[in-house]
Amino acid sequence: MDSPDQAEARVRLPQLRLDELLEELQARLDAARGTRDRVHSLLEAVLSVGRELDLEHVLHSIVEAAAALVDARYAALGVIGPDGKRLSAFHTVGVSEEQIARIGPYPEGHGILGELIRHPEPLRLPDLSEHAASYGFPAHHPPMRTFLGVPIRVRDQVFGNLYLTEKRGGAQFDEEDESVLSTLAVAAGVAIDNARLYEQSRLRERWLQANAEITHSLMSGSERGAALGLIAERAREITGAALAVLTMPMPDTDSLVVELATGQGAEDHRGLVLPIDDSLTGLAFATAEPVRSPDITRDARVSAAAPRFTGLGPAVAVPFGAADEGVRGVVLLVRQAGKAVFSAKETEPLQGFAAQAALAMELAERRRDAEQIAVLQDRDRIARDLHDLAIQRLFATGMTLQSAGRLIDNGSASERVLRAVDDLDETIKIIRSTIFGLRSRGTAAGAGLRGRTVRVVGEAAPVLGFAPSLRMEGLLDTEVPGRIAEHVVAVLSEALTNVARHARADRVAVALETDGREVRLSVTDNGVGIPSGGRRSGLRNLAERAAQLGGELRLTEPAGGGTALEWRAPVPDQG
Repeated sequence: MDSPDQAEARVRLPQLRLDELLEELQARLDAARGTRDRVHSLLEAVLSVGRELDLEHVLHSIVEAAAALVDARYAALGVIGPDGKRLSAFHTVGVSEEQIARIGPYPEGHGILGELIRHPEPLRLPDLSEHAASYGFPAHHPPMRTFLGVPIRVRDQVFGNLYLTEKRGGAQFDEEDESVLSTLAVAAGVAIDNARLYEQSRLRERWLQANAEITHSLMSGSERGAALGLIAERAREITGAALAVLTMPMPDTDSLVVELATGQGAEDHRGLVLPIDDSLTGLAFATAEPVRSPDITRDARVSAAAPRFTGLGPAVAVPFGAADEGVRGVVLLVRQAGKAVFSAKETEPLQGFAAQAALAMELAERRRDAEQIAVLQDRDRIARDLHDLAIQRLFATGMTLQSAGRLIDNGSASERVLRAVDDLDETIKIIRSTIFGLRSRGTAAGAGLRGRTVRVVGEAAPVLGFAPSLRMEGLLDTEVPGRIAEHVVAVLSEALTNVARHARADRVAVALETDGREVRLSVTDNGVGIPSGGRRSGLRNLAERAAQLGGELRLTEPAGGGTALEWRAPVPDQG
């Protein structure tokens, strides 16, 4: 028989075992509850990410969900660029805007971040500074030790990587964290693919709407300038460009002229004349193919002396029309510095838009040509009727009156009849002049003021030793009469000749513009200026030409030296 102590020990031993079993059961229940909560959180994160359709919102939701799931203090999603070697975008959580500003530019994919780009597999580190690929942190960067990285794939292509650091509580990322994050990455790939498809669909719809708007504008009789402005503005809006510049070829020249510019710094581009050879826009025009530039401010095909692209970066020049049909023009789109370069996927719908716009312009011009032919045919009919009917009848009436005048004895009455005959002769002359005007087809092609100005500037280049810059604005060919245009061309030729002979300049800027009320020509050089005792016969001729037309000539000295010549004359109302 057991002693009382032995009986008490047997009672206490089962009680201890029961407590241990209960504690173990509680631990397993807590673990199961934690797993259930984590799975629930993962499902919520997957649903949250999948609900978004805007790509930027999707990416930000993925980063936030990843940080919450693995309890990380810092999280980031790096988007791999088109070259597959560096990051083109970086979305972060846990770092304030002030910290980002102090740290500087976002990483491009060196060190540990680049390790995942080169080897797209999950990477878990207890201390990232001990890894062989560790690159260190820039100044003002928050300290980071523990690390977990997972790639995100979209249709078997690596889109980017999730980077998580600093698990809260000082713990390290474990296998369960890696498994949860890998699951989220799969859902993120699907969400990103859906967002991109939606974005492409919406972008395609916007291009179609823009094409329909432009076609309707052109076919409803809108002015050509308004239609070109609509083309440039819609292309700029849809592509997210800061600047859109539309250039057109000048007849009988090897130059393009900027007919329209909209957006950042647009006023610095309007009216510029660009060579087809040796320029970014000219290359797109000559090859009938889009030409891209990662940074227009550093592109050798753009004049280094031109500050008009300050603050801008990626650019693309897209031609209108095709090489076999003749390129009608080029639209240049430029984004702000630091923005994404124009990809081939972006350029493709832009080409389609440009082709549709060119087709709409062609149809509108054909319609206007048909209307013009109808007007000319109507004029020919009127002229023929005037000649065959009105003039013949007036001539016959005049002959009858002249014959009748000889039979009138009263001198006063005879004089009145003869006066009437003279009036009929004058009327016949007026009608014949009108007929000639109706049958006139206008000036010859290439004889406009714009084309002549380009030729004069081009002919001056060999004499000067360099090509002057040229800017033209306004309806120079239609609003400046031929008589005044002759003076303008003569003044320009004389002014450039004076610069070549006397100025010893290495830079000349020519500007020609009209607002419908007056025409203004300016020629500015950086030479030695006009000597006080020099001959001024040439300048006197220029002043006399201006005075004949009611205008004036002004000579000033720019702040940097040289001479600024401004010649202006009023333009009569053409209405």
